[in-house]
Amino acid sequence: MQCDVITLFPEMVQPVLDQSILCRARKAGLLDARVHALRDFAQDKHHVTDDLPYGGGPGMVLKAAPILTALEAVRSLRAATRVILLSPQGAVFNQAMAKHFSEETRSLVFVCGHYEGVDARVKEGVDMEEVSIGDYILTGGELAALAIIDAATRLIPGVLGDPASVEEESFSSHLLEYPHYTRPAVLKGMPVPDVLTSGNHQAIRAWRREQAILNTFQKRPDLLAQAALTDPERNWVHQQRVTLSQERSRRKENGT
Repeated sequence: MQCDVITLFPEMVQPVLDQSILCRARKAGLLDARVHALRDFAQDKHHVTDDLPYGGGPGMVLKAAPILTALEAVRSLRAATRVILLSPQGAVFNQAMAKHFSEETRSLVFVCGHYEGVDARVKEGVDMEEVSIGDYILTGGELAALAIIDAATRLIPGVLGDPASVEEESFSSHLLEYPHYTRPAVLKGMPVPDVLTSGNHQAIRAWRREQAILNTFQKRPDLLAQAALTDPERNWVHQQRVTLSQERSRRKENGT
């Protein structure tokens, strides 16, 4: 996977790319990530990248010219690019998008916004898409870009040691993961479930499946509509919903 990050603060981005799994992926040639300082593409002697908004109002706006120049420079280095503006107005990033990005043959070029936003002429002059990592506001797009790069990189074959860990984790099958345990077998009176130490792998798989469905029902029931459930599993989910609805009705009647 190739990606380029255009940012006012390269010192926020580069250290993360130099650590942990992202670093290993780069050394293995599975991730080609480059960071570009936006100020290097400003034409004036003071390298100004922002200015006051036309029409008045609070804050500053990132100038279009440095960003457009930076994009031209990146495109001269890459065979093909896909430009992404990190923006709270964009499509909300999810696991399916991470998978799609991990398989992208073009370089993913992330433009990190700041202040009140980016001069709208950037979007008018360049074919780009807007992506958000959630309905909240960050001080800049750097953390969002890193979150997307991290989520996509770990899905590239060979990046993680055990491919099964990707297949079983939350959201991959529209189910949240089952609970995990490690040594010791008993901690402060809290034991590991007996089935996990039984050595019965069929029973362990059944328990994990059951717990994944239960976990998803309790925390993210909206995901179950997309999950590949068997008829008995769907009947169980339906019964749980009926039971929960009845319990809520009883509480409402009792004023609790």
